[in-house]
Amino acid sequence: MRPRLLDLFCGAGGAAMGYHRAGFDVVGVDAKPQPHYPFDFWEADALVVLKGETTRPNHRVGENGGTASWSMPLDQFDAIHASPPCQLFSAYQRANQHQGEHLNLIPETRELLRATGLPYVIENVPGAPLEDPVTICGVACGLEVRRHRLFESNVSLMTPRCACGGWLPSKFDRGSRHIRPNDRRTVAVGEWRIPLAIQQKAMGIDWMTLDELSQAIPPAYTELLGFQLLPHVRAEATA
Repeated sequence: MRPRLLDLFCGAGGAAMGYHRAGFDVVGVDAKPQPHYPFDFWEADALVVLKGETTRPNHRVGENGGTASWSMPLDQFDAIHASPPCQLFSAYQRANQHQGEHLNLIPETRELLRATGLPYVIENVPGAPLEDPVTICGVACGLEVRRHRLFESNVSLMTPRCACGGWLPSKFDRGSRHIRPNDRRTVAVGEWRIPLAIQQKAMGIDWMTLDELSQAIPPAYTELLGFQLLPHVRAEATA
């Protein structure tokens, strides 16, 4: 039987697909509808779910739409992944001093995750206040995208060293900046001037729109982490 992983702040499912490939059954939770999420999806507030406040009004999105009563006891899951909103810590926001427009949900998310006693992973962008995070680089995972992301966990994680040093050939343009065609070694994800198919291939994602892709992480990242979570999950099950 495959272990179950709860995917909080799930977006369109980049992280979910990686955990699925590693051997987990995944259930996603997000406050916004995610019509392209590839697995079971619940529209709900992630922090409400972590607090166990399952009696609050909300709904599950079924195959035919509509609403239904719902509950999500955490004891049905073996591990949790959380990707709290990262806009507060993005390079764009730091450069434009818009930080006050976004909330930092990381501390509350961490506290609630620790209270579950389950193995967990928190993902965010460089600059986010994660504790002792590891960094994953797309090039180090064999992808044509840099997409550095931080991962904090209560289990030990190992990741390959960043490989953005320039060993890939220069063959991609700069998208909307379009100053020097074909001078980039990796794809600029989220650029509307770059064909969507090229960006999807670079990320290892073929089911997302451009907007969804711009917020996603490559499944290769969480596939790597998922394989490392499995021994901890199995040890907990045995205990």
